Parts: sequence; C-alpha cells; structure tokens
Amino acid sequence: MRWWSAANLVSNAGTWMQLTVQNLLVLQITGSAAATGLSLSVQAAPGLLMSLAGGAAVDRWPRRLTAAVSQALLGAVAFTTAVLVALDQLNVGVLMALAAVTGLIATVDGPACSLLGNDLVPPEDVPSAIGVGSLVHSAGRLIGAALAGITVGALGTAAAYAANGLSFLFVTAVIPFLRPAPGALPARAPAPAQGSAPHEDDLGMREGLRYFARSPRLLALAGVTGISAVFGRNYGLTLAVLVTGPLAGGAGAFGTVSTVLAVGGILGAVLGARLRRPSVRLVGTLAAAGGLLQVVAGVSPSLAMLLVLVLPMAVVESISDTAGTTVLQTDPPARLRGRVLGVWGSVRTGWGLAGPPALGLLMEYAGARGALVAGGLLIAGSVLAGHLLHRRRAHPAPALPVLLPEAPAIPAAPLTATVPAPRPAPAAETRQPVGAAA
Repeated sequence: MRWWSAANLVSNAGTWMQLTVQNLLVLQITGSAAATGLSLSVQAAPGLLMSLAGGAAVDRWPRRLTAAVSQALLGAVAFTTAVLVALDQLNVGVLMALAAVTGLIATVDGPACSLLGNDLVPPEDVPSAIGVGSLVHSAGRLIGAALAGITVGALGTAAAYAANGLSFLFVTAVIPFLRPAPGALPARAPAPAQGSAPHEDDLGMREGLRYFARSPRLLALAGVTGISAVFGRNYGLTLAVLVTGPLAGGAGAFGTVSTVLAVGGILGAVLGARLRRPSVRLVGTLAAAGGLLQVVAGVSPSLAMLLVLVLPMAVVESISDTAGTTVLQTDPPARLRGRVLGVWGSVRTGWGLAGPPALGLLMEYAGARGALVAGGLLIAGSVLAGHLLHRRRAHPAPALPVLLPEAPAIPAAPLTATVPAPRPAPAAETRQPVGAAA
C-alpha cells in the first residue's frame, strides 16, 4: 500500500501538471477560452457514455493487468502529445482527439486503480485506504499545479507532457510487485464452472445499473453528492468571481484562496482516513454543514474573513468525499463494484458537465454572493427535506382506530349446559391370545 500510494502521488502530480498545461496550450494555439472549455468537455464526454462499459471490463478482467495496461496507454498518449508539441505539429483537432482518447481510457483506468488500492489492505482497513487515496489526490493536485509553471518556464510545454508520461510508466512498473493483503476480497468474480449456467450477476452492464437503481443508499448518496457538486463545489468559479469582484482582490488573492482550499482538502483527507464505517447520513450532514458555511462565505465582508471560512469548507468537503467514496466502494458486492463505479462515473460526469453552466447562469442573475448564498441554502434545505422524508417512511404515523356503529345487544344464553346422552356400551371385544398372529 505504501508503494501504491507513492506511485499514485507521482501520477496525480503528473496528471494535474498536464491538465494545467493543457489549458495554457489550448489558449496558446487558439486564443479562445471557449476552446479551452471545449477540450475539457471532450475529455469528459467518454465518461458520460462509456463509464458503465469500463466498469464491466474491470469486473471481468484481472485488476492488476487492467490497471497496468490502462496506465501504460495513458503514458503513450502523453508521450505522443509531447512529441507533437516539440515538433510543432499539434493543432486543435489533434489535441481534441487525444483528449477524447484520454477520457476513453480513463473510463477503465479510474475504477481499476480505485479498486486495486482496496485489494492491498484487509476489508476492515478499506475506509482508511480510501482516505489515504483522497490525501494523495489532494497533495498531487497541489504539487502538480505548482510544478506546471516551473516546468513550462524552465523546460517548455513538451517537457510537462513527457513528465506526465514518465509518471504513468512509474505506476505501470510498480503494479506487478503489488500483492493483495490476506483476507482481501477477490479482485474479480470467479468464472462459472464449465457446462454450468452463468450466474445472473455475470450478464453484463445491466446488473450494475439494476443494483444501483434498486439501492436506496446509493440513490440517496447520488442525490446529496449531485446537488453539492452543482451548487456547492465549483469554488474555482464562484470564489474566483467573488474575490476578483465584490472583494476587489486580484489573481494573487485568488491564488491564496486556492492554496487554503488545497490545504483544507489535505486536512480533511487525513481526518476522513480515520472513518471506519461512514454512512450516507454522515455524508448528508457534512454536505449540509458545508452549504451553511458557503452561505456565510457568500456574505463575508472581507478577504480575511473569507480565508477563515474557506479552510473549514474544504475540510468538510474532503471528509464528505471520503465518506461517500467509502460507501460507494464497500456497499456493493465484490463482483459488481466495477460496474457500480461505472454507473457512478457516468452520473458524476453529467454533474461535471451540467454544473458550471447552471452555476454561471445563476451568477448572471444573482451575482457571486447570491449564487453562494442560494446554492448553500439549496444544499442544506435539500438534505433536511431528504432526512425528514426518510424518517417519515421509516416511522409511519400509527393508523387511527376505526369506530364502527354499536351492534344491538344479544341476550345471554342460559347457564345450563346440554349434557349429551350416554353412548351405548360397546359389544364384547374379541381378544386374541398373546402371541397369536395379527
């Protein structure tokens, strides 16, 4: 697990470095912010359409091999981009195609790497392993964003893509040496015996979708996470407008806010790693708390006050994410977890594509402060309404007694009982001597 965490830290840093450089590269080639957003949408689109198929592949194929191949393919895409940039042969069309290929590979790589990390620890330590993964993700994001500017300034854009390719190869080289922990769940469902009918769970992608749709816990988790993702977690958009607008700060001030958000994410991941049995109720409570903090942040009068609020906002968000991921990866049976993660990948991609436009439209009408306040109240109110609805279904009100019209009184029967007539004495029995044949 230590080797896997170190490899993931390197890979996450490389990925965030490439994402940062990719935005700058698209701006350099096209000079259009819309094209930058389009490149991100093109990379996310396969997750909306193909995540369920990717999750089914993870359930059917050996997990270590699947993760190693997907990481190697992502490295090949990064190296190809680096060569094209170095030769000045990269145009918008090729860049969009490479982004789409990256998104397609990620539909398999995401669930494979997530579940592979869980295989390296005993089942009771899976929540801690997920917390460590969140910590590695937050730290890698912070490191990668910082390294992007240094690498581009010193070595150029192609070097950043090449460094990301090397990070994928490092993960690929580590995977063959990983061994599942004693007591860990099997990496994939056992194949049915020859000549026997396949189990209904081996039918394919529909089983993951059916399980997700029939699980009230996962549906509630999807609702809480979805409304939080759309109205509460696009801080790169809402806080940027708030800092540079009403609070009259500059790019440096927003950089400070972003750093505090990253630090809060790391602290939250450390605290989330201590959770043993998180629940959907905990996720909802944390989401509501984050929404209320967001309301206060929306009316903060100064940048200093905003910085004080941003840290607990990021901590609460990180713990909530860790708790939700633990529920998502431990509730389904082992043979369906890849497919359930595939369903989740499609839903999460839908939020990612719909959230920024919806939030931008809200800011057009209500401004940055109004969007933060309205979004936070909507999150807290939705969580409270869901809790009350669940409580009402779990504890329905007792039925009122039905009052029937009083029936006429029936006279009591006399206390004398009718004694039946004695039966006549039976005829003399014919007895056989002892030992006679029956």
